[in-house]
Amino acid sequence: ETGPATIDRTLQRFDDINDIITGSSGEFGLYREVMADDARRDAGGHCEVAIDTESNKLSLSRPIYDRLKAIDASKADPATQRYLQRTLAEFERSGVALPPAQRAAVQALRDKLSNLGTAFDKGIADGAKSVEADPAELVGLPQDFMDAHKPGANGKVKITTATTDYQPVMAYAKSEALRKRLYTAYMTRAYPANDAVLRQILDTRQQLATALGRKDWATLILENKMLDTPGKVEALLGEMNTVARPVGQRDLARKLAVWKTIDPTATTLQPWNDAYVSGILIKQAYAYDPQEVRKYFAYDNVRDGILKLTEDLFGVEIRAWKTAKWDPLVETYEVYDHGKLIGRFYFDAHPRPGKYEHANEITLRPGIAGRTIPMGALVMNLPAGDHTTGLMEHRDVETFLHEYGHLLHEIFGGQNGRWSGQAGTATERDFVEAPSQMLEEWVYDYDTLKTFAVNAAGEPIPEALVAKLNNARYFDLGMTDMRQLALSNISLRLHQSAAPADLGVRTRELNDAYAMVPAPKFTQMQDGFPHLNGYSAVYYTYRWSKVIADDLYTEFEKHGLHDKATAARYRQLVLAPGGSKPAAQLVEDFLGRPISLDAYKADLARDK
Repeated sequence: ETGPATIDRTLQRFDDINDIITGSSGEFGLYREVMADDARRDAGGHCEVAIDTESNKLSLSRPIYDRLKAIDASKADPATQRYLQRTLAEFERSGVALPPAQRAAVQALRDKLSNLGTAFDKGIADGAKSVEADPAELVGLPQDFMDAHKPGANGKVKITTATTDYQPVMAYAKSEALRKRLYTAYMTRAYPANDAVLRQILDTRQQLATALGRKDWATLILENKMLDTPGKVEALLGEMNTVARPVGQRDLARKLAVWKTIDPTATTLQPWNDAYVSGILIKQAYAYDPQEVRKYFAYDNVRDGILKLTEDLFGVEIRAWKTAKWDPLVETYEVYDHGKLIGRFYFDAHPRPGKYEHANEITLRPGIAGRTIPMGALVMNLPAGDHTTGLMEHRDVETFLHEYGHLLHEIFGGQNGRWSGQAGTATERDFVEAPSQMLEEWVYDYDTLKTFAVNAAGEPIPEALVAKLNNARYFDLGMTDMRQLALSNISLRLHQSAAPADLGVRTRELNDAYAMVPAPKFTQMQDGFPHLNGYSAVYYTYRWSKVIADDLYTEFEKHGLHDKATAARYRQLVLAPGGSKPAAQLVEDFLGRPISLDAYKADLARDK
């Protein structure tokens, strides 16, 4: 480009390139996660690395930086000024000011990380394991689970580390031996193959941070977050630990007392017994049975209920979308607002061999006002079908709504902005989870659940059962939060130096600094922890976003979960702006005050 550098020419051209990179990266990542065979999954991974390489080149281009730097944005609107300011800051953080030879070295390190990250994620998918069980060991599991897990020719039942197998077995199987075998398999997924990959990732990130003049990767990666230094993250973890630890200790004491009625010689609670004991305790203390409530959560009904909730709450219409699909079970939809198409999305909701094992939302097209319709995909692993084959745990419904919340953020935040770099979830990374975590509250609301939670006879979930669900929901919140603080600690501390001598030992040490149940010495969870790639040092996002989510929810508590005026304000003030304002300002616009930990602390105090 020659001539004057302007917003309409220079910044627009840059944003067009950014739009291509964001959409391509999402699309290739989707292929890597969902394609039906290794060849296509590998092709997606290779393309993902290739587009990352182009992104790395862009971030280190001195000519492009100089053109952007030359733009006079003094008369531009605030969103454009913010976009340009943050764009220049990202170039500077990437090392664009370095001499050419050092920029080339940084480019090589970034390209290496792109390849390593793809290899790490693939290693998790390829590292899935299974155990064999005698049919008698399935006692306690729901009938539909046993119906779906028939013995093979050798008389044994195959149970995998996929979420749809792992969570029911850990919660319901009476056989401690089976729970321990499956826990062992789950906590050693991708080990030892991913250990070498993770070591290279940590060492390369440290080298890159040093090349860019930072103490460590955590310092570098946090600079553009709401909590922008390791010290601020450490302070948050410390404050949350002070609040959550006493509650977690009480939870643990209650669980251990129950386990001693099963094993009088026990002095500790082993992690493979945790979920099972929790189920017994909530039956005794709250008269609540998770197996009773799951009878009301068939996938087809839950899906339709979540879509209907969106229509009712936000005044939009969701229609079936006729388009090509990569698997027959993929579902496709379009969103209309007063007759205008505003978004498209895919649900790939059910497990398949080789598919990504967890749940996430992927941006396929950022929304640009007047130019691009936002499009995304939910990749999940939920049971498929009706009351015979598709019964879900309540936590699965919660996960569904959480990931769907990201999709709504992408769509509602991709309508009014000019810049793809500010569309949807293009906010500070440690704010992204907050809207989704807040939306989880609706799966505890009887008025919401009664619209789609029905049993095989078509009877809606009883209000009394939902009341029991709510009475039990705050039990174990202390231990759960301490587990999340442990994962946050692992994520942060592993990125404050080069890789330790023994990754497993160091990860267990970092875990045990917070988790109420220590990790057994055989665990190697670092190799199956996908967020160490995608989130690197900032897993704390989930805890910080929970604080924000609890705070945002106070407005709905005050006015009603189905109050359309509050929902409209929330959509307008929090979701619609995307990244055009600082996240702290979005929250303050909605609440009328800065972020507070008061609501989070109140939640932890609710279970007596």
